[in-house]
Amino acid sequence: MSAFTNKTLLITGGTGSFGNAVLNRFLKTDIGEIRVFSRDEKKQDDMRHEFQSKIPEVAEKIKFYIGDVRDIASVKSAMHGVDYVFHAAALKQVPSCEFFPMEAVKTNVIGTDNVLTAAIDEGVKVVICLSTDKAAYPVNAMGITKALEERVAVAKSRTVDPSRTKICCTRYGNVMCSRGSVIPLWIDQIKNGQPITITEGKMTRFIMSLDEAVDLVLFAFEHGTSGDILVQKAPACTIQTQAEAVCELFGGDPKSIKVIGIRHGEKMYETLLTNEECSKAIDMGDFYRVPADNRGLNYDNYFTKGDAGRNPLHEFDSNNTELLTVEQVKEKLLSLQYIRDELEKIKMKH
Repeated sequence: MSAFTNKTLLITGGTGSFGNAVLNRFLKTDIGEIRVFSRDEKKQDDMRHEFQSKIPEVAEKIKFYIGDVRDIASVKSAMHGVDYVFHAAALKQVPSCEFFPMEAVKTNVIGTDNVLTAAIDEGVKVVICLSTDKAAYPVNAMGITKALEERVAVAKSRTVDPSRTKICCTRYGNVMCSRGSVIPLWIDQIKNGQPITITEGKMTRFIMSLDEAVDLVLFAFEHGTSGDILVQKAPACTIQTQAEAVCELFGGDPKSIKVIGIRHGEKMYETLLTNEECSKAIDMGDFYRVPADNRGLNYDNYFTKGDAGRNPLHEFDSNNTELLTVEQVKEKLLSLQYIRDELEKIKMKH
């Protein structure tokens, strides 16, 4: 019997890519109920119809709640009787957050605090907050607000007994073919006979699949201690390599790739663990776990306890991780259902 047997799981921002991946993973298991909480009634309706036609025998396990994480009353009304929460609701488009930073604060920071407050009040057992590599050494409003989200979660974890509510964060990089991914845009550009557009070829990004994102959240759920930040040891590649891989799979011309320049708030590389976090990171095989610093503010009590030993890792970023070749990226892309479906559509046309 799994930890999810007959349990109720709430996913905030549940109509997004991550929510869909969780539903696909869990609906055919013995989970009791999955609550999708989001503010977009159209997406909820589309999702309802999709799962009713795709897997009607278990579609009744999905319950939809319209609300906004910014409004704690709407969050609380969805939280009654919930056992576990995956908090995925966020403003995460980097340029949008640059132009509307206060909107990012309201959703990513205040919204997270609302979700955690409601979860603790309702006695939810486990909350996993989804974060991003952009929260490490943040240079843009999206990353800054997600870094604050992590701080809110860690601080909140200190206020509640972990046996009552466990709170962890997961941090990951670019999820291929998710809603914010550039890959579907590239495929459309190739289909329309247009050159692929990239911002900067030498830019590196961590890459993972949606299934791997779900795996990381489930790892945090099972193995995380309250206050932890958990990351996957993800590989990376340059944007040029990724674009060439998509061209080779979909018949685009790698020589015609067009560089349009870095957008608002973008970095040349991303970091999953900062130098400071590496000093206390615990290696857990395919993952790193960064425990919370649970000392109080009375530092005099700790002056004799120096930093005796630290992890030899100094920073885990998209330049010093394993960098994939075009062939390796193609292999990773072909593992995605979305890519296989798109290639199948092209075959059927011909």
